[in-house]
Amino acid sequence: MKGNPTGTTALERTVRYLDLSSIDAKDVDTLTRNIAADHGSSTAPALLAAAAGLAQRFPQSLVDELREFRLTEPAAALVVRGLRIDDAEIGPTPMDWRETPAPDRAAALTAHEVYLVLVASLLGDIFGWSTLQNGRLLHNVVPMPTEQREQSGHGTVKLEWHTEDGFHPHRCDYLLLLGVRNHDAVPTTVSSIDEVDIAPRHREVLAERRFLIRPDNEHVNRARALVEGTDQVHTIERMKDSPEPSAVLFGHPDSPYLRIDPAFMTARPGDPEAAEALDALVAVLDANLTEIALGAGDLLVVDNYKAVHGRSEFRARFDGTDRWLKKVIVTRDLRRSRHYRAAAHERVLL
Repeated sequence: MKGNPTGTTALERTVRYLDLSSIDAKDVDTLTRNIAADHGSSTAPALLAAAAGLAQRFPQSLVDELREFRLTEPAAALVVRGLRIDDAEIGPTPMDWRETPAPDRAAALTAHEVYLVLVASLLGDIFGWSTLQNGRLLHNVVPMPTEQREQSGHGTVKLEWHTEDGFHPHRCDYLLLLGVRNHDAVPTTVSSIDEVDIAPRHREVLAERRFLIRPDNEHVNRARALVEGTDQVHTIERMKDSPEPSAVLFGHPDSPYLRIDPAFMTARPGDPEAAEALDALVAVLDANLTEIALGAGDLLVVDNYKAVHGRSEFRARFDGTDRWLKKVIVTRDLRRSRHYRAAAHERVLL
């Protein structure tokens, strides 16, 4: 799994960086504000349908970098820097993901969301879950007073690294996080499977279906609420109670992908060999963690097949100045999840 055919460093193989020039950043800002004004919402159906074409108006360097990231998989993550976000213009950090911005703040925030959606469209199709943020396609990631101890984007405790929605066969290919505010430089953590070096016997075990991943609490709690008062059992609850055995490593044996979520994962009962292999992989991924403090306007793209991500613990003030990210998830093939969507054009699973 570990190699260096190109002569790049471990950090370069984990995270690539692209810095927009001041001219390109201004052009992106103008473009996204005009599109936001035309559509009124960053997730309007007409905008989502046109997004991939509109994104071709981005600076060529950005389009080319995203194309290379998607097609050749040169790194586990990509950071695009340079978009200007005015701290005063966007207003205070919400106390809850449900909050809507004041009318005088909405235009700027919608434009920044359009930037996120257009970048995502160059990688695939954005989608969402009925069990996360009421099926919204674009999420606010903010600390919430009622969820500080939760293993979610709304907590302030250390968010253990993981594959995004690793329990599900139709989890995303890419996770995108746009920094809106991060005065305290709270880091997102990333670790790459490409930098893992473990014993061959562990690799063989990890490639076998000997592991159980369960959905996290945020998915489970909302799933229960969705079927409350009925005799139905939500698919998420079934996945929690009876998870299908899965492999941790898959794809090419010399350059595998991974699917892992230690906080919600175990080896199958009575399989100490699998438990040992999982512990070995967790230790190496943990040792290779890279910290990325997303500032305002920094965009992080995580390859969800090659990288795990998490977040450091931090203290929230709940005074309007706390860390604030915007998030979307992307699939390269929306059709694969048709069984979980109400109609072919729908983007919300479950």
